[in-house]
Amino acid sequence: MSKISKFFKGGGSAASKRRGGPSPQEALARLRETEEMLSKKQEYLETRIERELAVARQHGTKNKRAALQALKRKKRYEKQLNQIDGTLSTIEFQREALENSHTNTEVLKNMGYAAQAMKKVHENMDLNKIDDLMQDITEQQDVAQEISDAISNRAGFADEFDE
Repeated sequence: MSKISKFFKGGGSAASKRRGGPSPQEALARLRETEEMLSKKQEYLETRIERELAVARQHGTKNKRAALQALKRKKRYEKQLNQIDGTLSTIEFQREALENSHTNTEVLKNMGYAAQAMKKVHENMDLNKIDDLMQDITEQQDVAQEISDAISNRAGFADEFDE
């Protein structure tokens, strides 16, 4: 089965059909295959246009009918080439959108994992326990400050006596 018939008949994997659609990787691969196929067709048409132009020049004024036929074929090929250009632009846009949505999905999954990890970390924490702990820390800092103040004051016996 050719790539084109696979593309239009949906020759995807059985796994993708069971899941209800292709995976982003499968879709991206198919879009890239289609881009390659259209690019090759583009090259083929460009060479055909050059050949028809050469035929038209060759016949020039000697055989106007053959020259006109060559120019008509050239015009048809150019029309096909323009259609392929439009199709390639559409496929490129779709591929970029799919890549962006896949990236966004991965970012969202990772953010979910991070949220679950944070929930697990905070699971053992109780706000009342944290508040009590912070009060204990504040009390101990006050005690340490009082001790520091007591030690740093000069022991001045002379300050206690009144003349």
